[in-house]
Amino acid sequence: MTGSPPESPGALAALEPAAQDILARGAKPAKLKAGQAVFSPGQACSAFLVIKAGSVRVSTATEGGRELLLYRVGPGETCILTTACLLAGQDYDATALVETDSEALVVPKPVFDQLLAESDRFRRFIFGSYGERLNGLIALVQEVSLRQVDRRLARFLIERGAGGSLAMTHQDIAMELGTAREVVSRLLKHFETDGLVRLERRRIVVSDPQRLALVQQAL
Repeated sequence: MTGSPPESPGALAALEPAAQDILARGAKPAKLKAGQAVFSPGQACSAFLVIKAGSVRVSTATEGGRELLLYRVGPGETCILTTACLLAGQDYDATALVETDSEALVVPKPVFDQLLAESDRFRRFIFGSYGERLNGLIALVQEVSLRQVDRRLARFLIERGAGGSLAMTHQDIAMELGTAREVVSRLLKHFETDGLVRLERRRIVVSDPQRLALVQQAL
């Protein structure tokens, strides 16, 4: 059998003829039902999937047991965790669930490895997709990290401001929390806008300790 696999998605349809032949011989189409688990933590990674239609949600769990969405995989897109696991020979450490009935192209690991070794266009597709997803994950890490500082700052204000206020500069607090002064200043401004604290010169007044306590329990 030669030629392209049926309905090769996105960039895969533009691979070199030899790479298309490898795909035609080794890749298989698959239908995924909504709610179906594509992978879960501890599961071995045995194939590379490219979504042709539909959507898959990739997530992990926070310390509090809540779901944290990492990203969605849509038509023509790939999963960065699958790529990472295939390249490193490691098991999955997250969960992927099909959001809507989907179609995918399943590329077994031996075929993936052969394409990676022999096709320049496939390598560009894989690492280009990897880079885009990685940038998105870095942004997510920064957002979550800020929310974690949000919780730590709220806890700090409650503990140190038990008497109603604490006499500390933003820099002092930043050093206590191990973060940047700019981050603390931005979060304190948010707290003040929400009516949780009142900012005075070298003093922070805790205006609403009950609502502030809810912040440290968030996420």
